[in-house]
Amino acid sequence: MSDRETRHQELAEQYLPEELLERFRERAAVYDRENSFFHEDLAELREQGYLTLFVPEEFGGPGLTLNQVSRLQQRLATAAPGTALAINMHLMCTGVIRAMYERGDHSLDYVFEEAVAGEIFAFGISEPANDWGLQGSKTKAEPQGDGGYLLSGVKIFTSLSPVWTRLIVHGLDTTTAGSDAETLVYGFLERTHEEAAAGGGAGITVSDQWDVLGMRASQSRATILDGARMRPEKVGRRIPAGRHPDLLTFAITANFQLLIGSVYAGVARRALDLAAAGMQKRRSAKAGTSHAEVPEARVRLADAHMEYMAVPAQLDAYSRDFDEIVDHGADWPLRLVSARLNASTAARRSAETALICAGGSGFDNGSELSRLYRDATAGLFHPPTADAARPMYAAALLDEN
Repeated sequence: MSDRETRHQELAEQYLPEELLERFRERAAVYDRENSFFHEDLAELREQGYLTLFVPEEFGGPGLTLNQVSRLQQRLATAAPGTALAINMHLMCTGVIRAMYERGDHSLDYVFEEAVAGEIFAFGISEPANDWGLQGSKTKAEPQGDGGYLLSGVKIFTSLSPVWTRLIVHGLDTTTAGSDAETLVYGFLERTHEEAAAGGGAGITVSDQWDVLGMRASQSRATILDGARMRPEKVGRRIPAGRHPDLLTFAITANFQLLIGSVYAGVARRALDLAAAGMQKRRSAKAGTSHAEVPEARVRLADAHMEYMAVPAQLDAYSRDFDEIVDHGADWPLRLVSARLNASTAARRSAETALICAGGSGFDNGSELSRLYRDATAGLFHPPTADAARPMYAAALLDEN
């Protein structure tokens, strides 16, 4: 075993030992059934130091790399996909600041100190009917005399809604005349732990609507902003709207795509393991053997396994390149988005394969396979969708610019 793989195994045993994963797996069924948040999982992850994984050693954390965190997230998702998806958003925020820090930008280093102090970060970028993503916003950012902003708009799929105390958001400042002068403002909104528990904050309302198909434990509710204050010291970037490269948005893209992909890679891995276990348990009256010996069933599982194998390899390669600051230039988005899309596709197909392999028992609503199948469908909705991404891939081959 290589030194790198030995280190991955050590980190897995340190942060996500088997007995912890088993508790997460047992609770995942309860959270899904009750449509409740993963408070117990979060408490144990916090105790394990999981929320500070990206924090550099000089700030009091273990200083793990994106490659190492990706592997841990794959492992966590095999037990509790909803927990893994939601905790991703905290890790994504701290991972973004770690990426900036590694590249010489220390403007947001205070995030490390807040993470160590127990603040919980979340991702508030997605908006209804905004297919610009990071390059535009339907949220209004009204500048204040002190350099801060008041934000008004709606953010959707805000994971960690019951607990976040820091929310990275963006909004559009249109106060300068002319569309060319429109500015995207990025920064953090704040609320106390008490305000989070009460479901709000000054200018912040969390929707009570969350009765969804899968990933229910994430409680990724909509967040309504009505004059929510971004203090001047929490303003991270002012970027012209549209396609303007910036280290912050690049770091967001990389961490979001690769960590989301890691969750679905974990879902796919667990589905395949359950598929194999189901085949070994089922008996074929016609063949007189277990389904593990039926050629058609073996081929079905083999095909899903081959498709899955490319997913962790892609995540591993791109996360290591990102950690090593490899310059892929304009090809970076192609790599990052494809890694996440391929992982989510593999999760859905592996879950479907597992249902077929395990037989009718997996169709029971209380079955782990049933839950995995529903959790995997959430991969259809992370930005950019396959339809939104296809023009980018076509342009890379067909268009000169």
